[in-house]
Amino acid sequence: MIQPIYIIDGARTPFLKARNAPGPFAASDLATAAGSALLARQRFTPDQLDEVILGCASPSPDEVNIGRVVALRMGCGLKVPGWTVMRNCASGMQALDSAMANIHCGRSQLVLAGGVDALSRAPLLYSDAMVRWFAGWMGARSLGQKLAMLKQFRPGYLAPVIGIMKGLTDPIVGQLMGQTAENLAWKFGITREDMDAFSVESHRRVAAAQDAGHFADELVPLIDRDGTVYGEDDGLRRDASMAGLAKLKPFFDKKYGRVTPANSSQITDGATWLVLASEEAVKRFKLEPIGRIVDSQWAGLEPDQMGLGPVHAATPILKRHGLGLNDLDLWEINEAFAAQVIACLRAWQDEDYCRTRLDLPGALGAIDPARLNVDGGAVALGHPVGASGARIVLHLLQSLRRSGGKRGIASICIGGGLGGAMLVEAL
Repeated sequence: MIQPIYIIDGARTPFLKARNAPGPFAASDLATAAGSALLARQRFTPDQLDEVILGCASPSPDEVNIGRVVALRMGCGLKVPGWTVMRNCASGMQALDSAMANIHCGRSQLVLAGGVDALSRAPLLYSDAMVRWFAGWMGARSLGQKLAMLKQFRPGYLAPVIGIMKGLTDPIVGQLMGQTAENLAWKFGITREDMDAFSVESHRRVAAAQDAGHFADELVPLIDRDGTVYGEDDGLRRDASMAGLAKLKPFFDKKYGRVTPANSSQITDGATWLVLASEEAVKRFKLEPIGRIVDSQWAGLEPDQMGLGPVHAATPILKRHGLGLNDLDLWEINEAFAAQVIACLRAWQDEDYCRTRLDLPGALGAIDPARLNVDGGAVALGHPVGASGARIVLHLLQSLRRSGGKRGIASICIGGGLGGAMLVEAL
């Protein structure tokens, strides 16, 4: 990198599980709450930021450029540009990468960047047939024309189209993200028991991390209009067990599948922010960095194999820096699906895959399980799509500092056949 990109601080909301109804907070509420608390403890004022960049995969129609909306609500003032980026599951990581690019080229010195989504508020849509009927109704002028339109109406037109299901379906291959996880399970021989065991361990690790206070430094409690306080991630199942998970049926391939809601990430609402600064900004505001982003990488692969994105994005970083998998103190691989993370681990151990797809002389090896997702991941915490890429960078850094580690990689798979990764160093 041309110049160091320092991480000054970061914060996130609790991740709140969607419960078949709109959650208590809009996306802008989540981002404003976390961002306001984060900015309030800084040595600079909000209007001294050069820009605010927010990743969001599913903004609501009244918050389309949600980055600008939130920047104004946080008190950054009219002159601080606020804008929104979207790279599906890595939108929050893209916000960080965009901030880095602007710092590198000198356009910015101090940036607030992160991600948000309120997936519980993903819309229900009308079908195309219903929209066409509405268009005909609005165009009808006479009583006779309106009666003719009424005769054409069918109750089936009112069947809702679930917006989040459309958003999670790849338009190139026509598969839901969960179906792409099924592809990887078949490709690498991942059993239902493998997936469920991974999921039980994710819940166990999150529970242990909550009990030890490992999320305390990054969490900003939320309070709704009724005064209810949301202080912790609420998707955790402390009673998760192999016997309990075995009762659930496959969701994406009901006949032959192995991927269930319990071994997949949860539909969730949440926001994450990080403050990034150049060396000049660190000196000007007398900031105390907690880490720096050393390198980043984006990669593309087949959309129906999108879960292997972390392998394709992280491997070039390892090669550039002469690192092996276990030369890093910690890893964060976002748990979109248990099958997807397991597939990444097996790809690195596969001689043929490493030679033919990653341009390596042989298998890269196995990540020490004690270095990977040490405090659990999205299977237990949830995956608010726009926020997860920023969350894993923030939590990786906090985990490194807590454990005395130095370097780690945060990596994420991205719908559409993409992967993203960042090499982070604790200070």
